[in-house]
Amino acid sequence: MTVTALPRVPYTGTASQAELEHWRAVARQVAGTLSADALARDRANAQPFAEVQLLRGAGLLELLVPAEFGGAGGHFETAFEVIRILAAADGSISQLLAYHYINQSGIAFYAPAEAQAAWWRRTVEERWLWGDSVNPVDPTLMLTEEGAGYRLNGAKRFSTGSGVGEVIVVNAQVEGTGELLAFVVPRDAQGLEIVDDWDYLGQRLSASNSLVYRNVRIEPADVLGPVTDEPVSTLLTPGIQLAFANFYVGIAEGALERGKQILLGRTNAWFLSAAETYSQDPVFQRTVGELKARTAAVAALAEKLGRRFDALLSLAGAVTQPQRAELAVAIAELKVVATEAGVEVANRIFEVTGSSSTQSGVGLDLFWRNVRTHSLHDPVDYKKIEVGAYFLRGESQPLSLYT
Repeated sequence: MTVTALPRVPYTGTASQAELEHWRAVARQVAGTLSADALARDRANAQPFAEVQLLRGAGLLELLVPAEFGGAGGHFETAFEVIRILAAADGSISQLLAYHYINQSGIAFYAPAEAQAAWWRRTVEERWLWGDSVNPVDPTLMLTEEGAGYRLNGAKRFSTGSGVGEVIVVNAQVEGTGELLAFVVPRDAQGLEIVDDWDYLGQRLSASNSLVYRNVRIEPADVLGPVTDEPVSTLLTPGIQLAFANFYVGIAEGALERGKQILLGRTNAWFLSAAETYSQDPVFQRTVGELKARTAAVAALAEKLGRRFDALLSLAGAVTQPQRAELAVAIAELKVVATEAGVEVANRIFEVTGSSSTQSGVGLDLFWRNVRTHSLHDPVDYKKIEVGAYFLRGESQPLSLYT
């Protein structure tokens, strides 16, 4: 009997134009729904259960699940574009979906090939949204061996999606051995307390709560696998950094579009201007043109790297550390310029929309609040150092959930 070896990860090839166009259309439709009341929902600061249902109903939660396991069989390039489109309408829900994609793909990055099929099928059948509890600068979780399984104790802040996700990906060390495991905890697990404390400047609907674990039972079947330095496994981190960059670009695009609407709606002009309206004034056209050109350039780089990410993933277990390092630095370059573009555009758009655009009901501030909040996730200056060290000396940063 011939035994067919299973691939290390189930991702192959790159996105077709038909795939991209289909999911762009789906994302735009969802974005249209979200944009209608994004500001009101942001102010309500409620857990986004209804928004998750919108994503679920559109089929977006299964976009990256391989077709053989009941999913859409899409590619990361497509998922990153969906993130960007949604971010232009609602940064919080874009972040929620971005983290879902990365957390769900932990099946591929952490689990052995022979165990992945059951996980993929289950996430489709039970229609899971995946949250996380992996914040590496808050390492207070500990697994204690008990029988065949473990007991989990400790706490984690900034656990995106945990307030609404059906399951939560957790990373924790095993007491005594120091082994770092990735495993899955249901939101309703006994001993898990979800602390509804996410009340920040922006990203208010990202369900990024704090979590407290008190003797939560972890069975062997809950474990995805160990967190290792295998090159293909460590692509998870460049993947989430690439998701962040697309998120920032999307916010910039959303701020530009909202600014355009405001500017075109103004029927007069500045009293010193020779133009009839603000939108015809070369001063304002120049500012908008500058911001639009920078955003378009960053978007083009993001699209290029989305395809490169899929191409490298297709090598599966054959991915080498030098290949991984080269792509990680390229994504770090994108992270730098996407952060700067997102923050600059969301800030400077007020220069062309004027003082009336700062009214609370206009909502232009939502773009700045969202990008300013999330862009502090990890210091962008360290991304600049990462790029410089690699360019000058070929040095790669130590592997982590940030690099």
